[in-house]
Amino acid sequence: MEQIDLPAGTVHYRVHGPEDGRPVVFVHGFLIDHSLWMDVPQRLAEAGYRTYAPTWPLGAHTTAMEAGADLSPRGVARVVISFLEALDLTDVLLVGSDTGGAVSQLVLGEDPSRIGRLALTNCDAFDTFPPFPFDVLFRVSRHPVAANAALQSMRSTFLRHSRLGFGGLVVRHPDPAESRAWVEPYLTDEDVRRDVAVFARGWTGKELTGAASWLSRFEKPVLICWAPEDPYFKLPLAKRLAETFPDATLVEFPGARTFVSLDQPDRLAAEILAWLGRAGPRK
Repeated sequence: MEQIDLPAGTVHYRVHGPEDGRPVVFVHGFLIDHSLWMDVPQRLAEAGYRTYAPTWPLGAHTTAMEAGADLSPRGVARVVISFLEALDLTDVLLVGSDTGGAVSQLVLGEDPSRIGRLALTNCDAFDTFPPFPFDVLFRVSRHPVAANAALQSMRSTFLRHSRLGFGGLVVRHPDPAESRAWVEPYLTDEDVRRDVAVFARGWTGKELTGAASWLSRFEKPVLICWAPEDPYFKLPLAKRLAETFPDATLVEFPGARTFVSLDQPDRLAAEILAWLGRAGPRK
């Protein structure tokens, strides 16, 4: 893992591909880390792209952020922007999932100047940030002691992989060690719990209600890869996103759920590469 020190704190990331390849930056969701993307970054790197898969400060990060850092949803979007600035990445393909899709949309609202394309898998949008029951989790997370007590049950693989944990978000069964790594930082580090509380207290649920006003101004290509069988982020949400962006392509992923990249990494990589198409890797 590489690491970079940003104003908000240290971010760890995996990087693949040639240094002169067009940059692709991945943004995962709440209580999960860079492993969400499976080998999608490596597959894009093999095609000539320079891929960055950070673990963002959303609860699975192993190094807590600076005390006092703004880790509200918009604050996390600014952390993403500061990452792009620190590495001087331009013409970026930003890829977001779940809460990371919301953060990616907020990046467009804050400063889209370094973004050349956007790809989204199932994620929050408009007035769905997040859907039930995850809004309850966000509210509980405002209180680290109560949230820690509630999430201690996630030490059990059975519960972690059940509908009370990640079971409703993914079709395939994650490796127990893999899913344990997603919750371990929160369960063991009080400063990580503090970061999550800062995020949750800064969340209102209304951050994306007016997003159409800035998403409709993003005229660069957008790819929306959506699992229609997702019980939380429904297909009409994807269709509304596709109608809002001036240049959007919607591709359905039957047989997957929220975590499309965990369920169908081969197809996700193939769809992204096919969509990038004639533009190809930056030379």
